[in-house]
Order: sequence, then structure tokens, then C-alpha cells
Amino acid sequence: MIKKVITLSFLILVIFFSCKETPKKEIENKAKTFTIDSKTTSIKWIAYKTTSKVPVKGEFTEVEIDSLKTGNTAIETLNNLKFKIPVNSLHTNDTIRDGKLKKFFFGTMENTTNILGEIHMQNENSGSVDITMNGITQTLPITYVVDGQMVTIEAVMDLDNWKAQAAITALNTVCAELHTGEDGISKTWSEVKIEVATYLK
Repeated sequence: MIKKVITLSFLILVIFFSCKETPKKEIENKAKTFTIDSKTTSIKWIAYKTTSKVPVKGEFTEVEIDSLKTGNTAIETLNNLKFKIPVNSLHTNDTIRDGKLKKFFFGTMENTTNILGEIHMQNENSGSVDITMNGITQTLPITYVVDGQMVTIEAVMDLDNWKAQAAITALNTVCAELHTGEDGISKTWSEVKIEVATYLK
């Protein structure tokens, strides 16, 4: 009788602990997934004027994600992601400058109401973005850092690769005085630094 009681107690304990452990195992085995949110994504840029290369900072306050998807890692989530940046969302804390950039810079370009892009993550810290602007698609190398759910991306654009010389000239003409340094030379650089930060959900 004692043996039967012990056996029954042992069986109850096994069932009890098995029931408690199953949800824990299910939680552990459930893979984390990430997705990008345009509301937690910022796109900032730094352009340069005068021969002394004085920085002019700005951002695009809107970005539309065309291929929203989830992934088990940040890299998987961003790889092959397509996006669209409305040029009208350009913002520099100077409404007059904003108007000139929209009208004379982007307005001189072909078919550039939006800047289109597709991200390609190549390894743990670098990749590329296919950028379509001024009717031209070119590949822009990028570097990035993943820190938990935060991903920061950096790149340096040479606008000459998108044949934007006419747009640069148009902007430099209308901003000639503001883009003139102590040497008396008016200059707008073709180099633009891009800084993107996105907090993945």
C-alpha cells in the first residue's frame, strides 16, 4: 500500500512539474520578431556650403515604407525593404531655405517628387541602398550599427552620381550670397552626409 502511495505521489509530481514547464519552454522557443515603423524612423542630412565646407543640417520628416515586413533579426527586417521619401517633408528650421531647396534644387531635377530607395544588408555592419532620384538609380554604400532594437545607418552621397549638377548650380545661384565665404567664392558641395535612425518594434 505504501509503495502504491509513493508511486502515485511521484506520478502527480511529474505531471505537475511537466505542466508548469511547458509554457516556459514555449516562451523560450518562441522567436523574437522585429518590424520597422516610419513613426520611429528619422532621416537627417548634412549638406555643405562655401569653400570652408560649412555644414547645413536638415531632415525629412516623412518616410513611407512600401514593403513592410517582419524578421527574426534587425538585418533580416531591413534587408530588401523599399521606402519612399516625400521631398515636401524637407525641414531645416528655416522656411525660406526650405522653399529654395524644394523649388530650385529638387524642382530642377527630373521626377523627384519622391526619393525612392531599397535597402540591401550585406553583412553585420555594411550594405547598400539603391537610391532613385533625378530619374537615375544608383547604389549608395552604407554602414550601420545594431544596438538591440535601435539601428543607425550612415552614408555619404556624391550628388554627381545622380547627375545633380544642374540642381546644385540652380541652388547655388539663388543662394550665391549665403554660400559665399571669406574668400569671396560661392560654393555648394555635391557631398551630402546621411544619418538614419530607426527603432524597430
